[in-house]
Formats: sequence, C-alpha cells, structure tokens
Amino acid sequence: MKMLNLQIKMKTISKILFFTLIILSCETNNQNINNENLNVLFIMADDLNCDLGSYGHPLVISPNIDELANQGVLFENAHNQFPLCSPSRISLMTGMYSDQTKSTKLQVHLRQTIPDVVTLGQRFKQRGYTSVRIGKIYHYGNPSTIGTSSTDDVSTWTYTINPYGIDKEEEYKIKTLRPRQYGGTLSWLAAEGKDEEQTDGIGATEAIEQLEKFSKNGKNFFLAVGMFRPHTPYVAPKKYFDMYERDKIEIPYTGISDEYLKTIPKPAAKTIRWKQDQLILNDKSNEKLAQEIKEAYYATTTFVDAQIGRILKKLKKTGLDKNTIIVFTSDHGYHLGEHGHWQKQTLFDDSTRVPLIFSGPGIQKGVRSNSPVELIDIYPTLMDLTEIETPSNVVGKSLKPIFQDPVYKVRESALTRWRASQHGSFNFSESGIQGYSIKTDRYRLTKWGEKGEFGYELYDHKNDSQELNNLVNNDNYYLVLDSLKKHIDLRITDARKIPKGIGRQLEEVQLRKESYTPGDIHDINGKRIYMKPVDD
Repeated sequence: MKMLNLQIKMKTISKILFFTLIILSCETNNQNINNENLNVLFIMADDLNCDLGSYGHPLVISPNIDELANQGVLFENAHNQFPLCSPSRISLMTGMYSDQTKSTKLQVHLRQTIPDVVTLGQRFKQRGYTSVRIGKIYHYGNPSTIGTSSTDDVSTWTYTINPYGIDKEEEYKIKTLRPRQYGGTLSWLAAEGKDEEQTDGIGATEAIEQLEKFSKNGKNFFLAVGMFRPHTPYVAPKKYFDMYERDKIEIPYTGISDEYLKTIPKPAAKTIRWKQDQLILNDKSNEKLAQEIKEAYYATTTFVDAQIGRILKKLKKTGLDKNTIIVFTSDHGYHLGEHGHWQKQTLFDDSTRVPLIFSGPGIQKGVRSNSPVELIDIYPTLMDLTEIETPSNVVGKSLKPIFQDPVYKVRESALTRWRASQHGSFNFSESGIQGYSIKTDRYRLTKWGEKGEFGYELYDHKNDSQELNNLVNNDNYYLVLDSLKKHIDLRITDARKIPKGIGRQLEEVQLRKESYTPGDIHDINGKRIYMKPVDD
C-alpha cells in the first residue's frame, strides 16, 4: 500500500514538474517574442503589378497576399519613384527621390553616388537590430547574377544570404522571344520539380530558418526577403501554370493604333514602342502567344504568393507575428499588353503603381486607403512604428496617421520620374528628355521636358482608369490642368532639393562589366559551359 502511494506521489510530482517546464518554456518564448522593440519582416517582389486578388483582379490566384491585406492596411494608390529596378530600390532603401540619389541606371551601387547615406537596414543596425537580406533587395541581373551579391550594399546588412536554384541551372530550357536572352525580354518556363528547388523557394526556406533562429535567440530583426519573380524569365513549377485557363486570359488591344500614338507626346509614345521584339503581340493573330506569356506571368505570381505564404505561416507558428510589422511591396508596376506595351519603364499607371500592404501591431485590419503614397514613405513609416528617429536625409513621409484614419492624406500626389532617352532607340539628346508624373486620388498629370516643351498628359481616373484619353486639349479640364501644372512644378522642385544630412552627392558612374560572361552556365542543349573572361 505504501509502495502504491509512493508511486502515485512520484507520478504527481512528475506531472507538476512537466507542466512547470512547459510554463517556464512558454514564459521564455514570450520573453523572446515580446521584446521592447518591434521586429520588421520586409517582403519585396520583383516586377509585380497590382494584378492580385486583393486588388480586385478576377483571375489571379494570390490567397496569401490577399490574407495579409485582410490583416492590415492595403494602399490602392501607391507608386514607385523611378520605374526601373535599381533606381527604384535605391530610392526605397534611402527614402529619397532619384534626383537626390543620382541613380537612374541599373548597374550602379548606391555608395557610388551617395556614399555617406544611412540606409533603411543600416538604420536598424545602428539601433541594435540584426539586419538580414535574403535574395534581391538591391538590383540583381535576373537571371545573370542570381546567387551573387550583385549591386548589394554591405553597410545595410548584418549578414546576407544569396539563394541559387534550379531555375538558374536550367536556363537553356526557357522559351524566349530573343534566343539566349531572358531577363530583358519576355521569356517563360513551366518547370519540373518542387517549389523548394527554385531560387525563390530556397529563399523562402532560408527566411523560415531565420525566423526560427530569431524566435529562439530573442534578438530584434529587420528581415528583408527579396523575391526574384515574377520578373522575367517567368519560371515556376508547372502546377502553378495548371491553375489557369489560358483561353480565359484577356489581352488588351486598346492603345496600340497609330491614331492613338498621335494623341500623346512623342516621348510617351517612345516608351511604349521601343521594345521591338514584343510588338508582334499587338497583332491579334498572335493572341495565343500573348495569352501563353501572360499565363506564365500569372503562374509565377501565384508561385511567389505561395512562398510568401510559407514565410508568414512560420512567422505565426513561432509567435513572432505578435511583435512583427510586415511590409509587402514591389519595386515597380508592369505592363501586360496595356498601351501595346509589356514590362515597365513608362509613366503610365501600369508601370508606376505598386502593391503596398502593412500589417502588424498597432495597424488596423482589413483597411484600404486611396491616399497617394510613395515607396520612399516606407522608410519613415517603419522608423515611426518602431520609435526610431528618422535620419535627416529621408524625405519620405510616415504613413502611420493613415493606419489610424484611412481617409487621411500624408501628401496630395505621388511623384514618379522617367528619362525618355534611356534606350538607344530613342532619337533624342544624349542627356535625355526628363519626364515627371504625379498621381492624385483622381488625376494623373505627366510633364515631358524641363518646361513641358515636349508635351503633357492628363488622365481622369474617375472616367478613364486605363489612361487612354489624354485630356490636355479638353476645355472642360483647363482649370484642373492649370492647377496640376503648378503642383507638379512644386513637386519637382522639392524632389531636387539636396536633403539635410545626405553627405556627399556624386554623379553616377556605370559599373564595369563583370570579368565573366554573365549569361548561361549551359548551352542551348543543356551541356555545361564555364564562365569565360570578357574580351577588352
């Protein structure tokens, strides 16, 4: 009997110890998670427009991004500052306009032009955060420099991770409009294999491992995860292609006629007609090909969404979601046949507008805002939310007031700049024709030339969301036009002011070409080749 009582007592003690350990473990985890400072998970897609379920697209499958929007604030009217990868990303990471960063080309390190600037990740580092980059945050040649640090900035990060997947290994399988070219032209592949074998799938796995690490060590983090897709080549596992019915994908054929081109300034017309290889898609006889390409873009978007879902699932599983601000965006928009154009590099809404979602502690759920905002606003917003002083060089505006009041406006317009002579096919002066565009809650005004000498464009989004009817010569809009002309001039002047605390401001210099051929690692038949020195 005594032995039985002793056994019962031992079992009781064991249970008490077991549950005590669980409680202590939970308390330890809570101590790790509930740091005094908020963490930041920053996720950036590449070349992603607003063709998403949460933005009202009827076909695109994006359940994880949509759910993120349901859990936070979605900005309907967010715009980049320069519709090209490197300048846009440098502006975002510094909180400044391209006139201030002096960055308008692809292969430019930000320290070449603004060597003393404090970047977003660097600012978190200064405050004791672990600042980590996975994948593409600054510019990468895609797919040429996948697996490298490309034009990364070492001062921004505590450490970095460069994923490298089977999509790089299997470039020779990719369909393309230009043989042996992938990143700068339309190219696509329904790949065999698993998500986790693709570069972005590997990047998501790395992000999951980092979140597990942070959940255990309790360190505050700024974790920046940069996806390489849906940038060309549009590569994703075949199962994502199978989610779409190709014949139901619509190709826009408005804005492709010569008559339409006469209604807009010549620089604007040049921006949507310089890609000669893609002009075949404006012919309805090639509609099947256009549908195939657009299907590939959507499939790749859904693939990216799935990787984001994996990361967010881990964030919640660790409990870090209770103490982490999530930001999701893209570097610029993307044409999919609108105005007869594919890809970016225009001042139309399709190219300037980007998805932007904030979620996390102190941010309302399921809120949508039509306030004009800019990518450079992300920097001061995160500083505001984490109660870190914003560096004096940052000219963006905090969006925090909108999180409390969705109808609040932090600015009257969003400003985007483009240089019309960016490409050699443009028969303009070497210095180029500067184009600036502002988007208000209703109108878009675009100005070409220093004094507007190359023309203006005015669009009323209430009646013309596709921006096909230039109202510059419409007498019913002369008061609106006059007012917006004054406004855009003020915006341009402000965007050119040298910010306080920026330090040295140098003119950009194109980087030398790499000492190796930045193309394929396999020939067209899949045979392994090796990088060769570039001839001088």
